[in-house]
Amino acid sequence: MYLKSFILRATSIVNVYNHPIVPNCGHYFHLVVHVRIRTGAVMEDIDVEQEEPFPVDRDGRRFRGEEDQPDNDREMGCCEKFHHSMSRWMLPEELREKYLERANCFPPPIFIILISIAELAVFIYYAVWKPQKQWVTLDEGIWNSPLSYKPESRKEAWRFLSYMFVHAGVQHIVGNLVMQLLVGIPLELVHKGFEVGMVYLSGVLAGSLASSIFDPFSALVGASGGVYALLGGYFMNAVVNFREMIPLLGIFRILAIVIFVGSDFGFAFYRRFVSQEAGMQVSFVAHFGGIVAGMTIGYVFFSAYNQKLLKDPRFWLCIVGYILCVVFAVVFNIFLSPAP
Repeated sequence: MYLKSFILRATSIVNVYNHPIVPNCGHYFHLVVHVRIRTGAVMEDIDVEQEEPFPVDRDGRRFRGEEDQPDNDREMGCCEKFHHSMSRWMLPEELREKYLERANCFPPPIFIILISIAELAVFIYYAVWKPQKQWVTLDEGIWNSPLSYKPESRKEAWRFLSYMFVHAGVQHIVGNLVMQLLVGIPLELVHKGFEVGMVYLSGVLAGSLASSIFDPFSALVGASGGVYALLGGYFMNAVVNFREMIPLLGIFRILAIVIFVGSDFGFAFYRRFVSQEAGMQVSFVAHFGGIVAGMTIGYVFFSAYNQKLLKDPRFWLCIVGYILCVVFAVVFNIFLSPAP
């Protein structure tokens, strides 16, 4: 057997250099060699054509067949390319393959799109009903909305969530919509609508409850609590898994979040302490409440991809802590709040 293999390889190499019809491009060819080998009293005829083809070029180098080509060279569809990009942005390297195995564009990111449309519709309604007088804020009519959070109306419990639909001006809603679409759509494609919705709404609720405790005399409008919850969860995931993600993209993501948060906080401080044209002070504490919710609950939801949350001790720690904070805030608003 070893003699057979040796003769085949030696004969093929000799013929590569001496065969008159071997082209420069190195096309496949078959060597038909009949070798008679005496093995005792038995004579064998070996037909090399029956063996596996042996494609080589003039230098004796073997060519790659189509089956040897890497899978990366095959053409990918638009949806597949999009999911590849999303996995590079949102997941550490060890989880990308699992995500891509089951990734698809259905269902689409319904939650974040619907919530954005609802917020834009409410903004347009109040802008038409009570025309805008300046670029920064709308008229005082937004404070009479049954959706806005007002300290004196906190007994109407829905206001602790519904305030996210009302915004204080063009800059306010444009900033929130752009950021929640840029961050929320990729997150929902990876983690699906339930996880993103839970994180978003937990940030909205945490924002209003934090404002009712630490800034009890200020009103509250805008979806900043939910946006900051998404940012907080994504930020923690990017920091903790920084080494497993693409370094350059990781730095860019962290810097982008820091720049947005810094500029948005600056504008929130301006609305709260400098601008008196809105007719009512707007709290900025919801930003802190939202980002804390995102860095706890959001981090657990977004880092536990392809894992069972109920078996993750971090999930229960964050859930229990969040519930305790909500209970404390409710008790504070009922019995201890200095607001009317």
